[in-house]
Amino acid sequence: MVRRIDVTAADGVRLAAWEFGEPDPAPPPDLPAPRVLLLHGLMGRALHWAGTARWLARGRRVVALDQRGHGESDRPSTGPDVQSSLGREAFVADAEAAVEQLGLAPVTLVGHSMGALTGWQLAARRPDLVEALVICDMRASALGEASQHDWAEWFRLWPLPFPTQDAARRWFGEDDPRVQRPDPGRGAFFAEVMHRTPDGWRPLFSRSDMLTARETWVHDAHWEELAQVHCPTLVVRGLDGELGRAEAQEMVRVLPEGRYAEIPDAGHYLHYDQPTAWRSVLEPFLDGLRPQVRH
Repeated sequence: MVRRIDVTAADGVRLAAWEFGEPDPAPPPDLPAPRVLLLHGLMGRALHWAGTARWLARGRRVVALDQRGHGESDRPSTGPDVQSSLGREAFVADAEAAVEQLGLAPVTLVGHSMGALTGWQLAARRPDLVEALVICDMRASALGEASQHDWAEWFRLWPLPFPTQDAARRWFGEDDPRVQRPDPGRGAFFAEVMHRTPDGWRPLFSRSDMLTARETWVHDAHWEELAQVHCPTLVVRGLDGELGRAEAQEMVRVLPEGRYAEIPDAGHYLHYDQPTAWRSVLEPFLDGLRPQVRH
């Protein structure tokens, strides 16, 4: 079972949150079910977490958030304040609003890519809301202007509109110049953010919005905020992902309670590439938190 719950952001943007499973109608008052908030990455959507949420929801309250400009959440108004409405403060405030309005605190945040950055920025700023954190394939180092330029060029290569959703799956999984070998997980990931329009299949998001959102964090390093995260934190990388082993291990060293895991034969979209291995590293970490959650 999945049900939608709307959250109102501080600036009035309507956000779609999705609760998976059926919460225990009468949990023991001194043993509340652990709460988990799932945060997708740039260009993602809450339903990308459906496979993870199916097993997470056994004994936990699990919510995934469509972040602003993604999925079924509203796109913030464009104009002179677009940098602010798609900036880091807005994304972190949205996650904070979801935790508070849905009564999720203390929450475990599980974030992929940009969603992981949102998670650790919230954990650093509001430690009272966050009891644990999972960082999935997100770098703490600045990526720089060249990276932003590469993304703009990549967006221009997309052969939109796609005639079918399967055509989108094939292009992102096989024909995209960024793909060195067939990558079914990547293809599935992008197929799920396409929707039918009168002239074919197009992304749910605005590519210009994605570049703007990325512009607000790609030039900065985020080590200082990482060091301010004092809750138990698991850093997970795909062996062929974007987060290198040396940087991941340095992130673990900087984190006061950092732990490390890597998943072989997985790229950036590791929860799609290797869902069983992803579960095998995530579940023990979360299970180890239960004595703390149910204190």
